[in-house]
Amino acid sequence: MSDSSDYAPPKVWTWNKNSGGRFANINRPISGPTHDKELPVGRHPLQLYSLATPNGVKVTVMLEELLALGRGGAEYDAWLIKIGDGDQFGSGFVAVNPNSKIPALVDRSGPQPIRVFESGSILLYLAEKFGAFLPTDISARTECLSWLFWQMGSAPYVGGGFGHFYAYAATKIEYAIDRFALETKRQLDVLDKRLADNEYVAGSEYTIADMAIWPWYGGLVQGAIYEAAEFLSVQDYKHVQRWADAIGKRPAVVRGRMVNRTFGDPASQLHERHDAADFDTKTQDKLAAQK
Repeated sequence: MSDSSDYAPPKVWTWNKNSGGRFANINRPISGPTHDKELPVGRHPLQLYSLATPNGVKVTVMLEELLALGRGGAEYDAWLIKIGDGDQFGSGFVAVNPNSKIPALVDRSGPQPIRVFESGSILLYLAEKFGAFLPTDISARTECLSWLFWQMGSAPYVGGGFGHFYAYAATKIEYAIDRFALETKRQLDVLDKRLADNEYVAGSEYTIADMAIWPWYGGLVQGAIYEAAEFLSVQDYKHVQRWADAIGKRPAVVRGRMVNRTFGDPASQLHERHDAADFDTKTQDKLAAQK
């Protein structure tokens, strides 16, 4: 790898497989499956294939919130997709999400399965399907969707930008870290100013906008992602802190954050979720007992 201070882009880019970094073994410049592997199917109407990254947490929080409302049709199986092992490149997963990113959902409640991919799309699909967490008033609905799409457009600068260069890149590049730290702090300031006058992001109601934004920006200010809280001086964003703490205490959020989680405190992990009872008897414990 060339030193960043004297690197000059070539006329034609070529793939350097030895570029290093935490995810170098799964990054590649082409799409499509790398191996044949069908996805498992459980007994519930909704089949989720995911991992408890911020994008994955959005959907499991939404599903647990729907169940807390008494929407029995939102029962789901959550299957673990190990992205570090390349599970997202299996033929079955690619058939559900051709972009090979988690989360991916299949709704089997109707005559024909419906695939849904991209986390924001899944949140919107579930909100419309179950009539919850999305305002019906046109003005409030539009505000909610604007903030949902704000997250979808902004978070890649936090994850693929700041998070990658600060936490995962094989070489620490000052320019890249400074560039994306600046943008991340700008986004936190946007959110802080919004929450100064509103209980939730879209207004007075808890919505899918909060569920989309909380795993990323709540995770940042609570020190749950990238271990960058001190670096980003997150204590400056007092309104984001207040909002993040309040949402993090919701029982459905606590449960949703556990699903498909394979890291951190073992007590916070639920590798797969197939029944509400799995939160008491962890799926990984059941699987270990079967071996």
